[in-house]
Amino acid sequence: MSHSPLIEKYIRQLQKCSKQAPILDLACGSGRNGLFLVNQHIPVVFADVKTSALEQVKNSIISHQDIINSTADFWQVDFEQDKVKPLVDKSFSAILVFRYFHRPLFAQIKQAVIDGGMVIYETFTVEHVQFGRPKNPNFLLKHGELAELFSDWHILHSFEGIIDADNDSGKQAIAQIVARKR
Repeated sequence: MSHSPLIEKYIRQLQKCSKQAPILDLACGSGRNGLFLVNQHIPVVFADVKTSALEQVKNSIISHQDIINSTADFWQVDFEQDKVKPLVDKSFSAILVFRYFHRPLFAQIKQAVIDGGMVIYETFTVEHVQFGRPKNPNFLLKHGELAELFSDWHILHSFEGIIDADNDSGKQAIAQIVARKR
């Protein structure tokens, strides 16, 4: 699976703000979005609960040891531990989140982005239950929720709806936001 078109669309803004702090690929999984940025020489911190996911990302760029040393960091972290706030006292120029949703993390995400930094967020909405997993409402955005969460930021892009997808149903219900911290 290739990187999100949102990353490519906002690559100039990401390059500019990454000069102040690295970009966090939160719950990075296979690292498809962060790997695209690393290949553009943009510093990325790949964060995931699964050590195996981080090893997969490392293996994707292992032949470029100079890239690992200069633009890629790896952080094994559980963002869902009770009473643990892993993003507190951290600073990132941008945070990317794709296909991951944990409501208690939003305040930390917003705090961890530096002034003038960005969030690019895309995940499933409650409409997605008709197309497959996830089906648990705790892992699905309510209508308008993502836009509301970032209503105090400068919204560069917002979308909520059904898109074509490479899955069994051929569809996904998602919400997307690209927002800059004022």
